[in-house]
Amino acid sequence: MTGQLDGKIALVTGASRGIGKAIAEIFAAQGATVVLSYRSGTDEAAAVVSGIEAHGGKAIAIAADVANEQQIVALYEAVDAIGPLDILVNNAGVILEKPLLDTTADDFDWLMNVNLRGQFLVGREALRRMVGRDGTRVINISSDLSFTGREDFSAYCASKGAINALTKSWAREFAPHVLVNAIAPGPIDTDMLDLENMSAEWAEKEKELTVLKRIGTVDEISAVALFLAGPGSTYLSGQIIGPNGGSVMP
Repeated sequence: MTGQLDGKIALVTGASRGIGKAIAEIFAAQGATVVLSYRSGTDEAAAVVSGIEAHGGKAIAIAADVANEQQIVALYEAVDAIGPLDILVNNAGVILEKPLLDTTADDFDWLMNVNLRGQFLVGREALRRMVGRDGTRVINISSDLSFTGREDFSAYCASKGAINALTKSWAREFAPHVLVNAIAPGPIDTDMLDLENMSAEWAEKEKELTVLKRIGTVDEISAVALFLAGPGSTYLSGQIIGPNGGSVMP
């Protein structure tokens, strides 16, 4: 039985846990060789690779800070040694809940370095390798908050809005060969919703912001990523796809 991504090479950043982990797993199950990038959590990344291999898939894990240009160049040298990159999932990111008047310049720079600079650097290096090659895909991970905004999350919302703009610009610049799209999830059951990253008030309110009145799962996001990476999405580029339970209806 053949998979949708047989013979493809995919890079997934932030893949040691959460949405990135789920995407790496479904891509490998569909035949891709997956490179998992992670900043920390070596044991977690190794466990993801072991799980993929136990099911007959192919994966390797490479540590890299997406905000560090030298580390990203080294990451892509490792990817190049495997073969030509076909799919990037630009997933690594962080979140910050903080009132604007308490947000420092260091807070802002930290978040933007990961969420925006990181996606820029990782995307740029992928597109260097994909330019002119039919069938290649870039999938950026955004957020439903890029559309709605939210009090106490302004830096995070701004970073995700900028990712939407990058997505549309890259889609125009690298058409028609490279398809560039973004996924803007609503509230998803990952550690970004735990109390280390979000107040109890907002964590409880999340599900009420959706018309489905529930938190989404990582598998519901990875299914969208597989669609965008696979053969059924050939007339989509520059789109921001929103698996969000109805929290946003553009």
